[in-house]
Amino acid sequence: MPELPEVETVRRGLEPGMTSRTIERLELRRPDLRFPFPENFAARVTGRTIVGLGRRAKYLTADLDDGTVIVMHLGMSGSFRIEEEGEAAAPGDFHYARSKAAAHDHVVFHLSGGSLSGKTTVTYNDPRRFGFMLLVPRTELSDHPFFKDLGVEPVGNALDAAFLESAFRGKLAPLKAALLDQRIIAGLGNIYVCEALHRSGLSPKRAAGTLSPAKPRKAPGPRSERLAVAIREVIAEAIAAGGSSLKDYVHTDGSLGYFQHTFRVYDREGEPCQTTGCTGTVRRIVQSGRSTFYCPRCQR
Repeated sequence: MPELPEVETVRRGLEPGMTSRTIERLELRRPDLRFPFPENFAARVTGRTIVGLGRRAKYLTADLDDGTVIVMHLGMSGSFRIEEEGEAAAPGDFHYARSKAAAHDHVVFHLSGGSLSGKTTVTYNDPRRFGFMLLVPRTELSDHPFFKDLGVEPVGNALDAAFLESAFRGKLAPLKAALLDQRIIAGLGNIYVCEALHRSGLSPKRAAGTLSPAKPRKAPGPRSERLAVAIREVIAEAIAAGGSSLKDYVHTDGSLGYFQHTFRVYDREGEPCQTTGCTGTVRRIVQSGRSTFYCPRCQR
């Protein structure tokens, strides 16, 4: 499943072609994806202008001029393709290859207007059909079941050392599992948790609560500080690089993201640890059904 940097890359790629554009027609080539499409979906969005394209965790949101929001999730295999004046591009970089087969083109936005002179089509392709699209009033979005329990974003100042200590206090779960809890941090996924833990020198197996004393302290501890900084830096660098296109996903302009070339531990089992002065070897273990890559020598 795409992680936050990949979804943000898709958002940035789609934004120029979708924002301030009017939906002339929404073409639905099947009745559902993971879920059935909203009732009268095409009719309800036809003629509406997209006033903004956002992201919350791993969800894309398209705000319409009538106060409703199209919520889009890419699932395991979903991707978008933009075609302007006969030129096509596909936004984002994902870990697993994205389909270009027309048989899996399930949703097509036909757009016009805005600052662009020509017409645009934005096509959603999804072989596994595990993605979905919803239509939700903006005033109800924060209370929607998919959004109401989401934690802080791993970008910006909300995620800091004090927050981590408060969120993890008393937790016996492994640190990696706590970091993947979307109720605590929204959108943080397996790849970037592995990378952040390595940068901060913390073991994925240590209890999350060991970052926090039983009673709150005046200033956060060094472990919490290192972890908060590492999370923000890894996510920011991955977004700047366009995500982790290990095999398959391309941006809207057709270019690839190359953050995977800077992975320090992820998918590097058996390779030397890249921490300066460390003589350890990257190991792979399985936690909660997911691969964890770490250095048992320098991550404690």
